[in-house]
Amino acid sequence: MAIQMSATSHLNRGLRIFFSEFVRVSLRHPGQALFFARTLIWQGQAARRRAREARAGLTVPPITIFSITNRCNLRCKGCYAQAIRGDAPDALSSERMRSIVSEADELGISFFVIAGGEPLTRPEIVDIARDFPHIVFLLVTNGLLLTPDLIARLSVLRNVVPVLSIEGNQSETDERRGRGVHERLQDKMQELKRAGIFFSLSFTVTRTNFDTVTDPDFLQRAVDAGCRLFLHLEYTPIRAGTDEWVITDEQREAMKGLVGDLRARLPAVFIAVPWDEEEQGGCLASGRGFIHISASGDLEPCPFAPYSDTNVLNVPLKQALRSRFLSLMRENHDLFAETEGGCALWRNRGAVEALLHDKTG
Repeated sequence: MAIQMSATSHLNRGLRIFFSEFVRVSLRHPGQALFFARTLIWQGQAARRRAREARAGLTVPPITIFSITNRCNLRCKGCYAQAIRGDAPDALSSERMRSIVSEADELGISFFVIAGGEPLTRPEIVDIARDFPHIVFLLVTNGLLLTPDLIARLSVLRNVVPVLSIEGNQSETDERRGRGVHERLQDKMQELKRAGIFFSLSFTVTRTNFDTVTDPDFLQRAVDAGCRLFLHLEYTPIRAGTDEWVITDEQREAMKGLVGDLRARLPAVFIAVPWDEEEQGGCLASGRGFIHISASGDLEPCPFAPYSDTNVLNVPLKQALRSRFLSLMRENHDLFAETEGGCALWRNRGAVEALLHDKTG
């Protein structure tokens, strides 16, 4: 319990720093900066709710990754979601999605990463986010379904941050995502900037695009285009035949220094996974920092660990968080503490599955 509380304290502090940085990079947009300043207060209130639940014996993470659909309008090479989930039908109704967010709010979960598939195939998520203005929603999207009407709706929702997935320059993006995608994303970025929307870019860091997505000049151009948050996510080889995409040991080591340099040089917020997790003592899955809810309603350690012993379709989130499996995962955190690049849970998925079927105790 002491180890878990220490990790929680570190993460709470990290979130305070994170949102303080949001305030800093939003100062040219007073309305957005004021929202993020208020968010610091709301995050503190949520942390106290989580602490209350912890005293009652329930581990509540501050972050939920919510994959609301498996549907997607693209077929990107190496897509982990397609490799793991395929085209399984969505199980969660709009009403249940809303109630899950409401239950999470009461427990102190204050940060949602909305993923898929392509989450904007279910645009009702924007209406749900509108009704919870003190929760921050990172909306991870390929960007192509950002219509003028939807952008207009997002322009008045300070708590929704569109996260556009892009691979770097035109050749790198179009090679993985499809011809013409890069150009269309440039147009979407211009529309978001004109609307005054705080938005992000997400890079899947591979051996071939590493130099591009860590290049200060490339990132400065993205800042000039309106981006204020960058996510660098190391590629994990889910699909066979993509091992050569994995970054080299030299690139992985270099990333540690590059992130610090970029944070110092550019007026933007940078998050690098798994590098930032290493500062928190390793993998933050299984409730140490976040949990994952799949489009089927399964409560899972993370999107790369499709294992579950409970489902939120008909069970309240609070009850689901008492999952024995998630508890065992946290108790055996040392199995997954060393990241060594990529996703520790996927690399050690045999150990994860063994804990799922553990009948002892």
